[in-house]
Amino acid sequence: MTKKLVIVESPAKARTLNKILGRSYAVKASLGHVRDLPQSSLGVNVDKDFAPEYVIPKKKKKVVREIKEAASKASSIYLATDPDREGEAISWHLVNAANLDKGNLPIHRVVFHEITREAIEKAFKSPRSINMDLVNAQQARRILDRLVGYKLSPLLWKKVQRGLSAGRVQSVAVRMVVDREQEIQNFNPEEYWTIEVELAPVKKQENRFRARVVALADGTRLDISNKKEADRIVDDLEKAIYIVKTVQTKQ
Repeated sequence: MTKKLVIVESPAKARTLNKILGRSYAVKASLGHVRDLPQSSLGVNVDKDFAPEYVIPKKKKKVVREIKEAASKASSIYLATDPDREGEAISWHLVNAANLDKGNLPIHRVVFHEITREAIEKAFKSPRSINMDLVNAQQARRILDRLVGYKLSPLLWKKVQRGLSAGRVQSVAVRMVVDREQEIQNFNPEEYWTIEVELAPVKKQENRFRARVVALADGTRLDISNKKEADRIVDDLEKAIYIVKTVQTKQ
């Protein structure tokens, strides 16, 4: 009997879908990406609009071959990779690596966010085509990673130390850490004091509360830089009479 071919990323998800979808479906796992930029070269043609030059890694050739063989016996294909840009790109790479679009088979993209019977059945009732916006977003990220890492990492080996690496996110994050560390090292600590007063209504001493002194009577912001000044202000506060001027209620 001709079956509908479903392709997911992980073997565990493949087993679960097999149980839910039944005998009319054959479920295969791609084990993640089946194509990538080559490890031995840049793999990006900078002179041709940064066109990527994908290859099928040696360890993935068997997977691609098995998927291609399964597709030749199927009545239709459902790409059920993860619902993000990586998953969308994996579906697109599967189509190209295994030549799934060379025949006359209908190719559907199905997306679900939970592995339940209800979610999966709903997804298979409303398939769509591959979202090339998501695919291109993933390709742009991958190409940037390669351009930054492939070009800068060897420079780090020469100038700093072998084994170091650079990356699109990694390098920026390290820069932020370095900048923050320099701020910390250049920071000059300054002495400052804060004063709080414990207050209570005259007739209800049990209703005590604390108030921080933030400004002088004329509205000048309080900036206490030494103990002598703090003691002087405390002396004045101990002689003062306190009045609740306004009450603000916030939620």
